[in-house]
Amino acid sequence: METRELRYFVAVAEELHFGRAAERLGIAQPPLSRAIQQLERRLGVTLIDRTNRTIALTEPGRVLLHEGRAALDAVAAADRRTRRAAHTEPSLVLVTKAGATSELLAKLLDAYAAEPGAVAVDVQLCAPGEQERLLRDGRADVALLHLPFDSTAGFDTEELRTEGQVAVLPAGHPLSTRTHLHMADVTGLPDLPLPRWPRADGVYPDGPGPEVHDQVQLLQLIALGRTAAILPETCRSHLREDLVTVPVLDAPRVTTVIAWPPHSRSQPLATLIRTATAL
Repeated sequence: METRELRYFVAVAEELHFGRAAERLGIAQPPLSRAIQQLERRLGVTLIDRTNRTIALTEPGRVLLHEGRAALDAVAAADRRTRRAAHTEPSLVLVTKAGATSELLAKLLDAYAAEPGAVAVDVQLCAPGEQERLLRDGRADVALLHLPFDSTAGFDTEELRTEGQVAVLPAGHPLSTRTHLHMADVTGLPDLPLPRWPRADGVYPDGPGPEVHDQVQLLQLIALGRTAAILPETCRSHLREDLVTVPVLDAPRVTTVIAWPPHSRSQPLATLIRTATAL
């Protein structure tokens, strides 16, 4: 298979519409349809069920969508990392979810800077679910991910810390004086519906509450009494004074891991990972 064919197929599979996929790719629809038919003939399988009104993926089509995304990410990663290897000043790009693991990250960066041969670390803070994608497609060298929310499939990892979770509530809310809560206490609040994370691709569970895109926006909405959240307990270190946390006893425990591509041979990255595990 050619990468061009994979790009064409992934566009059609994601749009489930040849016209929209052709517009997205910047090509005409007839050559796109011919390319998909040629791919099906070469593979000897039907990838897309076509009717007059709709199209749907077959089981082989669903498999190729999953594998094709991974393959295209690998090609993009090879391109980006090869170009970056030509830079005279080596550096590392580390991604993590905005507002998470702040204390751990600060300790890691300080400890790594003191190591012989340390290079500059470009820290990029992103929305929930974005860290994994940036690491897969080569825009990042290493990531701090959080289990069970983020997928570590295909990465090498080391566990750094496991912690419980707390409910973050506006000060003065009736539940804010409780010594502990359960998930049902928080998820069923009619006055503080849990938020929606539109860019998280199903990684973080959606509630019926307001749409949020980052931690700063989330905490402001909680302070305004518009939503509540269940977050790892280390969030306490940077919360506003008008917010209160209460332990949630049956919330899943969150494990922070450092993750990197298994084929990496970067000595600065190896030093960073060794520093992280030593902490």
